[in-house]
Order: sequence, then C-alpha cells, then structure tokens
Amino acid sequence: MPNDSPSRIQLHIAPPVANVTLSNGPQNIIDFAMMDELTQAIGELEAALAISTILLTGSGANFSSGVDIPSHTPEKVGTMLSKFHEAIRRLACTSKVTIAVVRGNCLGGGAELALMCDIVLTAEDAKWGFPEIKLGCYPPVACTALAAVVGQKRAAELVLTGRTFNGQGAEQMGIANRSVQTAELDGAANEVLRELATLSPAALAHAKRALYAWDAMHFEKGLDRAEKLYLNELIQTEDAQEGIRAWIEKRSPRWQGK
Repeated sequence: MPNDSPSRIQLHIAPPVANVTLSNGPQNIIDFAMMDELTQAIGELEAALAISTILLTGSGANFSSGVDIPSHTPEKVGTMLSKFHEAIRRLACTSKVTIAVVRGNCLGGGAELALMCDIVLTAEDAKWGFPEIKLGCYPPVACTALAAVVGQKRAAELVLTGRTFNGQGAEQMGIANRSVQTAELDGAANEVLRELATLSPAALAHAKRALYAWDAMHFEKGLDRAEKLYLNELIQTEDAQEGIRAWIEKRSPRWQGK
C-alpha cells in the first residue's frame, strides 16, 4: 500500500499500525473531501493484512471541531449525511482495532468519529460535545450510538442540551477509556499500541466481530432511522434552517418552534 498523503488526511503506515490524521485547517473541519478520503482510507486499510490497528488523530492542537456548518444547508445536507455516514459505517464495521487520540476540540462530527472507535484516549483538558442542537439540528450518530456508551439519560442530556465537557468528563461518562495530561497523551497511546502489537491480528478481528455482533444490528437500523428523520422532517422545519442561517450570519437564532 502506498504511503501517500491525501489533501484532507495524512496517512502514515508502520505495520501493524496505520495512523490516519485529520488535517484540514486549525480545527480539522470535516468537509466533503475529508469524508470521501476517510471512507477510502479505511476501506483500503481493511484489506491490508499487515495492519491490525488504526490510530485516528488530529493534526495540530485539535482533534476536530466537526462537520463544516454550510454543509447542513437544505441543498447540501443530503450529500453531507450520505458521505459522512458512509465514513462512520466504514469506521464502525472495520475489523481493525480503532484508537482515537483526542486533544483540543472534539466536537460534533469529530466527537462522533471518536465515539465510534474501540478505544479512546483523551487529554484531560480536551473540549468535547455534541452541540448540534444549538443550530436547530441533532447529531444522528450520537443519537444512535451514544446511549449504549453512557446510558440513555446521560445521552439525552448531552444531545438535548449540547453542553460541552472536558476529557476528564469524557472518561467519567465512559466515552473515553482514559484521560491524561496533554504531555502524557502520546505516551499513553504508545503503551496501548505496544500491547496490541503483541497480539494476533486475526484474533483481534474476530473478537471485534463477536463483541459488536448485537450492537451492529441495532446501530445500522438506528442510524438509518435517524438519517431519514433528519432529511425528511427536521431539515424541513423553519428552526433548522434558521439555526444554520444564524450561524453563517454570525447572529443569535430566532426560534419559531416550527
């Protein structure tokens, strides 16, 4: 497999690990190009027998502040959901062990990417959240998968308020396996990678299939339903369109409740 670097992600391969780094400006915004490149990269890595682990990181100071807001407009939202959810499905279904290493902002679609990884290591002062409700929208992946990780009541609180929390909070809620000081984050990741490197890639892959067998069926059905509700009902409301316009125009939204 060639060690090339697409424009929105950086791919570094050192078997048994493939490091996929989000790279799009200081906030590593997830645009259509990044979605396509993530889908392609994960698909190619799935076929690489020498790779057992995918390490997902963000370039610079942040993991990712999420999907770019203009992609949520009515004329683009269908394409956005299709492309982003294809990347999410590839990440959820890969037989490789997936590890997210989070520093800085990890918000919206960025937090959803990390959520779908098997193991999450975060800086204590990282900023996490699913703030889509503040735009008059909701996060379909979090609505589908978050309750299985943190419990229904906590998931409802996070999705319905859109509040942010730090890396220590992410660990306490079970979104992250471990939170450490930023300076210790790479060391914590290397410790996990060394442990995984001693294990059978075939055994890891089959263990993942067994571990997620039940959740996988529910996730696919749930994400499909959340996506249809978003496209066919939510995005048709005046409030959803007002929330996006307000963000683009840099003003407070004026909600109408319809």
